[in-house]
Amino acid sequence: MDGEPWRTVPDAVVVSCGLAAGVELDRPLLRRLRTALREAEALATAGRVVSRRDVSRHSLDERLVRAGIAAGARERAVTAFVETGAVDDRRLAERRAEQLAERGWGDEAIRLRLEEAGIGGKDVEAALGSLPREADRAARLAADATDPRKAWALLARRGFDPDTVADVLAPLDEDDPGGLG
Repeated sequence: MDGEPWRTVPDAVVVSCGLAAGVELDRPLLRRLRTALREAEALATAGRVVSRRDVSRHSLDERLVRAGIAAGARERAVTAFVETGAVDDRRLAERRAEQLAERGWGDEAIRLRLEEAGIGGKDVEAALGSLPREADRAARLAADATDPRKAWALLARRGFDPDTVADVLAPLDEDDPGGLG
């Protein structure tokens, strides 16, 4: 500016604003430059977030809010990452649901964790639908149980449906008439 170095500007901002040596920085151009710099900052911040781990659209938006990114730039950055497939709530929900199911969690616990991550209802339901049946997972978890009360408590803590737990543990209850009831 005025023949002196002013600041380093990302190449994409230079191109989008039509900056070149000798171009006068009038008010309209400075406004476009400011908007382009905000969007470049939002994209860079979102890129750093996404490069660390898979996040939901909602989580990415929250992180950009905490980073102080303005609403318009934040929305455009999130949309850009969703459109390119870098942020995909359904993919994230399916992966996370599969991991939780493998660790012995029931559908309700998985649903709550996915919702806490900001994943919407359709994606949560699709992820739950892609899992092995809850009854099969509960049966595997309770397979070594000898005490129906302990098995019931474990499955309940793990977020399995009470009807599923009752069905899975019915054979144990028959083996131990004083067990559950």
